[in-house]
Parts: sequence; C-alpha cells; structure tokens
Amino acid sequence: MTKSELIAELSAANPHLTGRDVELIVATIFNEITAALSRGERVELRGFGAFTVKRRDARTGRNPRTGEAVPVDEKAVPFFKAGKELRERVNKSKAARASAERAMA
Repeated sequence: MTKSELIAELSAANPHLTGRDVELIVATIFNEITAALSRGERVELRGFGAFTVKRRDARTGRNPRTGEAVPVDEKAVPFFKAGKELRERVNKSKAARASAERAMA
C-alpha cells in the first residue's frame, strides 16, 4: 500500500473529513515518527510495532566491480519490529489463505 492509497482508504472510511485533512493527518503522523527517530527516540504503536534506530559500526567493505577495499562509515538505520498483534493477524490471514488454497486444489 502506498501513502496515496492509505490516504484514499482513510478518506473513504471517514467521509466527514476532507481529502486534504486526511492527507495532513497522515503527513503529520509520518513527520512526527521521523522527527522522533532523528532525535534517537523509540516510537511504539501498541498492537502495531516499534520503530527504533540502530547503529551500524564502521567497517571495510568491498567494491563489487573491482574487489577493492572501501571504508564504510558508521551509520544509523531505522528498524521496525512488528508487535505481537500485528504478527498474529498477518499469520492468521496467511493461514486462512493457505487453507483456502488447499480447499480449491
């Protein structure tokens, strides 16, 4: 699902809000998550998951074309860990699809 698809679905589910309002709400949520991560904070959405920032140490990498050693600087990368409820819902729907496929075969 893309950001525009999310906005469209939320607009359809909430007809009392304008498309512009829904777009502003979605952008604000994403901006706040981004700002918190950039400050090094953890963002937890109960039932959905947690966003954190993990540090990757500096290392020596290799240029795949030449095989030459290349220094790679330390960096911070965003990390998402799915919450228990999200994992269960994903696995439940996966199991339902698998049983439906078995029934059709």
